[in-house]
Order: sequence, then C-alpha cells, then structure tokens
Amino acid sequence: MRSLRPAALLAPVLAPVLALVLAAGGARPATAAPATERTATVEGWVVRPPADLGLRGVALRRGAAEARHLDSTCFAVLRNGRLARDWNWRLARDEPREVFSITKSVTSTLVGIAVRDGDLRLDDRVSRYVPQWRGTASEPVTVRHLLSNDSGRFWSFETDYTRLLAARSRTRYAISLPQQHPPGSAWAYNNAAIQVLEAVLERATGRPVATFARERLFEPLGMTRSSFVTDRADDAAVFYGMRTTCLDIARLGRLYLAGGTVDGRRVIDRSWVRRAVGRSSTVHNAAYGHLWWLNRPGTLRGATDPVDGQGQPLRPVTGQLAPSAPDEVYAALGFGGQVLLVDPTTRTMVVRLGLPAQPGEEAYGLTNAARVLTRAVR
Repeated sequence: MRSLRPAALLAPVLAPVLALVLAAGGARPATAAPATERTATVEGWVVRPPADLGLRGVALRRGAAEARHLDSTCFAVLRNGRLARDWNWRLARDEPREVFSITKSVTSTLVGIAVRDGDLRLDDRVSRYVPQWRGTASEPVTVRHLLSNDSGRFWSFETDYTRLLAARSRTRYAISLPQQHPPGSAWAYNNAAIQVLEAVLERATGRPVATFARERLFEPLGMTRSSFVTDRADDAAVFYGMRTTCLDIARLGRLYLAGGTVDGRRVIDRSWVRRAVGRSSTVHNAAYGHLWWLNRPGTLRGATDPVDGQGQPLRPVTGQLAPSAPDEVYAALGFGGQVLLVDPTTRTMVVRLGLPAQPGEEAYGLTNAARVLTRAVR
C-alpha cells in the first residue's frame, strides 16, 4: 500500500433535542421550547444520518471498506443534496487530486454554459474556431461530433496516450492530426479530438478555459478545491488533468440532478442536461452522452476496443455498463477508477477517487460504485 499522509476525517454530529422545562414549586409547566437542530456541515454540505436519507448505513460502510481496500483516497455517498457520509484515506479531505477523464464531463458542462450564453452552437463547424481545418477533410466536423466522440478524427494508442501527453501544446498537436474517417461514421474514445474543444471554447468565449471554468462553473457551484492544469504552452488540458476532491466533484453531479441550477441560479439549460446525460448521443455507443458515460442498454464501445479499417468494432458488443443499476444512471469516469456516479431516479450519488491499480491488482470501477448504490438505497 503506497503511503501518503493521513486523511482528515470529520464524523457527522447530531444536534441534541431540547427537553421540556417544567416550572418548579407546583407551578404551571412552562411552554415547551421549540425543538431545534444544530445542522452539521462538511465542506458546505449538510450532513444527515444515512437512515434519515433512506440509505442503509451498513451498505455504505461495506462500500467504504471495499473502496479503502482498493487504494481509494476518498469515498462519499450523498442523497437529495445531503451528505450521508464521507471517508478519506492517505490524503486530507480538502487536498485536490488528479481525476483524469472525469475532466471530460466538466468540459462538457463548460460547452453547455457557452451554448447557453450564445457563444457557440452544437452544430457549429469546428473550423469556425479552428481555421486550420478549413478546406480539409475535417471541415465538416461539428462541435457535436467532438462531444459525442464520433468526429472521425485520427486516433491511435500512440498518438492519444504518448505523443499528445508529451506535446508542448496539446491543443496544437491535436489540431494538427489528420481526419481518419468521415464525421459521424465511427466512434473512438479520442482524447486528441476532445482536446480541440480547448481551442473552440477559448475562441468562442474570449477567455482562457481555466479562467472560464473558474468564473462560470467552479465559483458558482462552490467548487473551491477544483482547477484545470495547463501544459507548457499554457493550454488547459480538457480531456484529463483536472484536480479536485470527492466533495467538490459531487457538486457537479448535484448541478445535473437539479436540472442545471444551483441555489436557484441557472448555470446550464435543462435541455443541455437532457442532451448530455439523458440519452445516447451516437448510434455507435449507447453508453455515451456528451462526454458523460450512460447506463443505457444497446451497442457498447470501450475506450480502446480494436476496430477495422472503417473504425467499426472487430467484436461488436451489446449490453449495459451496470445491469443492476437503473437505466437512467450516468457517470463521469476517469482512469484508475475515478467515479462520480449519479442516479436521478433516487437522487443519489456515489463518489470515489483514488490511486490507479498496479499490474495484477484488483481495480475499482463503475460496477463497484453501482453495487453500493443498489445495496444502499431502501
């Protein structure tokens, strides 16, 4: 077990109930003081006992034990906007950590904000913001294609997981790759294609993505521990690289559960929530929305599934990511078992962040979080 510094753990505190105060000496009893409750909070989240939220405490404790065993650094379960319990190991609760591709779902939300502002549209051609694509095979690619991962932009394991990461400007490198398939004809979990959204957002909004995210998303949601990382060219990494905490990223899930509002203020349109997490965005993968993973049954595609020369899977698969969970469940997922699982049918969230499994070790994943969800909700 890798050793980091110990976690801070704050247990929920229950407020006492005031007793009736009786008058002395046979006098008439005084009017009972109204019962009051001192609300416990953690990082701005109101804490309620699991039973009060319709959750089985034993299922939460077992889920936390499994998460700890699988090298997690934090684990939390929330329902109806309340925190049932969170656990932290090796790192303090408020210490940001890398969440890998959970970043993609945050990027999706930034696009939703820009759409609401009128700065861009889903059917805009990317070449409107990326002039290098004009007059090339990539000119028909739209913003919607980038969000759905069916842009047809070039993908290989080497370009996506080696050269892209090593590039001084990941955005310029991503833009420079060629078109591999006609837009909309093939699905690939294409980090480089998603990174092009950095240029789209910056040119559409007129602000660096890291600044736009802080001002328009993190601050309104109270995500005070969250930030984008940038490369050597000061481009924000929008396909991975965000740093956050369990309770901060849960605020993103709460935004979607609330239909795009926070504290009565609209951040994204309700229609964006439906597009991003309410339905499959492409016929090629039922489990994918707009940079969010879905639990919809149908044709499934994984991040590195082998494909033929037309970008179609060599071994087609149908099914469901988490068969035991409701179809409506959606998730932001990242390498190494980073999970923000949201169930709109019960308004429950399960969050797990942690260290990637080493070769030969059991890894945490979506099915682990889904199991906690189905066992905990009464």
